[in-house]
Amino acid sequence: MKWIEWNEIPGFQIGHSQDEKGGTGCTVIICPQGATAGVEVRGGGPATRETDLLNPKNMVQKIHAVTLSGGSAFGLEASSGVMQYLSEHHIGFDMKGIYIPIVCQASLFDCGLGDPKAYPDKAMGYQACVNSEHTDLSSGNIGAGTGASVGKAFGFEKAMKTGLGHATIQVNDLKVGAIVAVNACGDVFKANSTHRIAGAYDYAKKEPIDTVNALIQGIENQSNPHENTTIGCVFTNADLNKAQMNKVASLTHNAYAHCIHPVATSNDGDTIFTMATNEVATDMDMVGILAIKAMEKAIEKAAQNAHAAYHLYSASDV
Repeated sequence: MKWIEWNEIPGFQIGHSQDEKGGTGCTVIICPQGATAGVEVRGGGPATRETDLLNPKNMVQKIHAVTLSGGSAFGLEASSGVMQYLSEHHIGFDMKGIYIPIVCQASLFDCGLGDPKAYPDKAMGYQACVNSEHTDLSSGNIGAGTGASVGKAFGFEKAMKTGLGHATIQVNDLKVGAIVAVNACGDVFKANSTHRIAGAYDYAKKEPIDTVNALIQGIENQSNPHENTTIGCVFTNADLNKAQMNKVASLTHNAYAHCIHPVATSNDGDTIFTMATNEVATDMDMVGILAIKAMEKAIEKAAQNAHAAYHLYSASDV
């Protein structure tokens, strides 16, 4: 087993576009040849697009891109730009000369930072695709993570800045990557540990607030309950079918539970997509195991690599 970079999995392009002043952005994961895909939505407040297509009982077997964005439901517009780019590059299903790509999306709520009226639009989605033509291994305050933050159970005034993270793992010929924008109601920890990376913070006292304990004990009053959601995507060269990819998406949510406390509340829209190029014969559970490890690492990096912005500290500041 070894850690590699996401661009070492052939068949995928990843690009980002952002409005740093507005505090929002989007990330696109493109598979020009089409990817077998799945999804699992566990949060109670999702903003998503084309998730029904990924149900194994439905017709479409391949998708061409996943968009992760800020902007809440407004940010779903970004996929229109992704579709335009893909169609112009003859990526998608050829319908009498018109290429129709299948693009799935999830959006997080980042409207409380920067400009509340800023959101990823069609032009930003298109630009993310253009940027995907050049390898960018950045993480932190970029793409869908531009306006991400955590520890928001008690409002933005006690939140901490996070961002976008990615990690990729290889075992023999099997490669599994994960990318995630961490924008949780809860706090972020190193996987399966009490080592907290980022979360609710009392800026006046200069000390962290344990969100779970504070909620249980009624120490803090919960506010702004709907301004959350962690969204991610797993991508792999594994040869799995649509039903199996949905199961991998389900398994990967374990990484959210290992790193974020609390997680998948009614105030979150936590979503994970999966994409596979169907090149390496393997066991589904092995893909799931590696996806969990990659997503855990991606979540940690999303918190560790962010920098202070929009009046919020990041992990490096505390």
